[in-house]
Amino acid sequence: MAAKTIVVYTQPGWGPCHKEVEFLSQKGVEFVEKNVRADKAALKELIDMGYQSTPVTIVDGEAVVGFDQIKIMELIGIET
Repeated sequence: MAAKTIVVYTQPGWGPCHKEVEFLSQKGVEFVEKNVRADKAALKELIDMGYQSTPVTIVDGEAVVGFDQIKIMELIGIET
């Protein structure tokens, strides 16, 4: 299976963001985390895609809004 490109837009202190980052880390998934509070370019990317909340996860160009564990696992190819 080819490696997926995974980017997670997060903000500190927001429970769903923390849970998602923790979940992906525990599953051994490689991803890039972009903190929209610390990185103005990341915030602009998020807004330009039409989103105003976090987390937003992009898996090979497909967006998942919120921490939808089932959908993320499906896109990444992780068994439940």
